[in-house]
Amino acid sequence: MINFNEAPYLGTEFACIKEAIDSKHISGDGKYTKLCNEVLENLTKAKKALLTNSCTAALEMSALMLNLEPGDEVICPSFTFVTTASSFALRGAKIVFLDIKNDTLNLDENLLEQAVTPRTKAIIPVHYAGVSCEMDNILEIAKKYNLKVVEDAAQAVGSFYKEKSCGSIGDLGCYSFHETKNISCGEGGALLVNNENFIEQAEIIREKGTNRSKFFRGQVDKYTWVELGSSYLPSDMLAAYLYPQLSEMKQINERRIELWNNYHKNFEEFENRGIIKRPYVPVNCRHNAHMYYLRFSSLDIRTKFINFMKQNEIMCVFHYIPLHSSPAGQKYGQVVGKMDTTDNVSETLVRLPLFYGMNFETQEVIINNIFLFLKSL
Repeated sequence: MINFNEAPYLGTEFACIKEAIDSKHISGDGKYTKLCNEVLENLTKAKKALLTNSCTAALEMSALMLNLEPGDEVICPSFTFVTTASSFALRGAKIVFLDIKNDTLNLDENLLEQAVTPRTKAIIPVHYAGVSCEMDNILEIAKKYNLKVVEDAAQAVGSFYKEKSCGSIGDLGCYSFHETKNISCGEGGALLVNNENFIEQAEIIREKGTNRSKFFRGQVDKYTWVELGSSYLPSDMLAAYLYPQLSEMKQINERRIELWNNYHKNFEEFENRGIIKRPYVPVNCRHNAHMYYLRFSSLDIRTKFINFMKQNEIMCVFHYIPLHSSPAGQKYGQVVGKMDTTDNVSETLVRLPLFYGMNFETQEVIINNIFLFLKSL
């Protein structure tokens, strides 16, 4: 069986975990948590990076920092993971869903202004498949209407927009280190703080609403509860597993790009013949090869393809059910405009196996089986 995903593993992680154990400090904000924060700040040029226990945690922290009240609105795509929306709905915000673009599958920035109301507080762009949204346009609209921008860069660690790291462009950026991501510690994430006005608040929220970080820096003689917050720190054991991978992110992403490019080259003929659509990467974006997908012409063909590959012991998966059509999405959100592209992509996109440990021999087996299916259409 060829798995859809296998978490990255370099072989150096155990030595760091042992060192964390030997240090007698395996809770949050130990040596390796701080090292990971430092690496992220150096890589992204963010003003502050804070390791969290998930990208969801980083999104929830962002929602707290926006001081949302019931009735406030945030704008995001419907074609995304649930916590892009639920993190803000938890604070009482109404989620305003917009359609995505047919090329990158990112939030369609051309639809943004029609969704802005006096209650709008933020835009949540999602860098789907590690390909950046058109951030210049989004930031321009945000500035015009005095909105905050929170980047859901869960899939975009190591991706760039015009040589700026995804996640470092808006006011806040959120990363994921889940086992399905390029860089992983099983469960984990990070918050990038790019608006310096949020730095102190981010530290407080992450530390259960206390000023504990100031206490450890010697800025106060005792720490206490000062604001709403929660426990968003990962164990230093997880940070120890993550640190070697963050340090070798360039190597990991370059390997994935080799595999991505090999898929892309092999399926060009079938796209030219109108049988499939391949991923699209704008010239101003440098992606991290987070995923490779194909888009078929119908739900029926995609279903047959997934079943065909499964029969040949190759796991391929579809992606999101649109949030606007979900029970909670209908309860906590509303749609502005048509959702034609979102609905179509949800029914026709399929993700192919792609992971750091994959070799070209395995990929050739996958490609040959896909050829068999495509030639039968």
